[in-house]
Amino acid sequence: MFIKEITKKYDGKAVVDSVSFEIPKGKVLSLIGPNGAGKSTVMGIISRLIARDAGIVDFKGQDIGKWKSRELSKKLAILTQSNHIQMKLTVSELVAFGRFPYSGGRLTKEDEKIVDQAIAYMELEEFRDRFIDELSGGQRQRAYIAMVIAQDTEYILLDEPTNNLDIYHATNMMKTVRKLCDELGKTVVLVLHEINYAAFYSDYICAFADGKIARFGTVEEVMTRENLSEIYQVDFEIQMVKGKPLAIYY
Repeated sequence: MFIKEITKKYDGKAVVDSVSFEIPKGKVLSLIGPNGAGKSTVMGIISRLIARDAGIVDFKGQDIGKWKSRELSKKLAILTQSNHIQMKLTVSELVAFGRFPYSGGRLTKEDEKIVDQAIAYMELEEFRDRFIDELSGGQRQRAYIAMVIAQDTEYILLDEPTNNLDIYHATNMMKTVRKLCDELGKTVVLVLHEINYAAFYSDYICAFADGKIARFGTVEEVMTRENLSEIYQVDFEIQMVKGKPLAIYY
C-alpha cells in the first residue's frame, strides 16, 4: 500500500501537503507529530473516511476509492478515536459486527467460531455477555480490538488507540498491537501522541510537521535528539532502554 502526493485543504489552507510514503507490509507503523501536524487527516484519507483533494492511495494495485466497500472491508479495518455505538450491545454482539463483510448479518458456524476466537484472544470470555456500556475503558477498547480481529483483515488502522486510557491499559493495548503484527501477521498503522509508545512498539515511524512528512524510517533512524527537537520544537534527550530509544523532553 502506498500513498503518493496526497493533499487536503480546509479553507484554502493545506493541512496535508503533498504527502507520499509506503506502508511496510507485516510491520507496525506509527504516525507521530504535534497537534495539527496532519497525521489523523492522513489516516482518515487512507481509510476513505476523509476525501482527499489530490493524490493517490494505491491499495493492491488499485486506487482505494475504486474498491467496493464490502470487498475493501475484508482487507482493511479502521478503528477511530470515537467508537460510540448507541445500541445496547453485548461484547459478543459487538465482536460479531466484525463478520458483517462476510456474513451480511447472518452468522454462519464459521463466523461464530471466528468471533469466539477473537473474544478469547483478547481475554474477554468472562465479559462476553456483558453490555459494552458496563465495561471499563480498557475492557471496552479490548472489545473493539476483538471486533477488528474478527474482521480478519490484512491491514488494521488505529487512530489513537491509547487515547483516554491509563498507563496500565495503554501499555496493554500497545502489547496487543505488537501481537497483532507478530502473531497474526497483520500490517498495523497507528496514530499516536505518546512518542515513547511509538518508539518501543513500532517497527517504523512516520513523523509529521505542518502537514508534511518531517522524517520517515525505522525507530532508530527517526527517534534521535536532533529529529525530535526539530519536529516538536522542544529540547529532547534520548536514552536507550531495553535496546529502544526513550525520549525525555524538557
